[in-house]
Amino acid sequence: MKIDRKVTIAFIAAVLAQTGGALVWAGAAAERISSLEDTVRERRSVVERLARLEEGVDRMESQLDRIERRLEGGDE
Repeated sequence: MKIDRKVTIAFIAAVLAQTGGALVWAGAAAERISSLEDTVRERRSVVERLARLEEGVDRMESQLDRIERRLEGGDE
């Protein structure tokens, strides 16, 4: 059985082109993942700060409730 040399070279070229495309795609995907990881890291600190602010607001609300009760003449 005889294999045509042009078909073999075309096949190798196609495989190389697909491999190159896959590598480019993988590199772009890695860059997107890296960007998403950076965003998550930035937002994690914002979430922690928000939790601390909520805790502070809760404390202030309870202090205001105590002040209002005292002003109204009630006991603690």
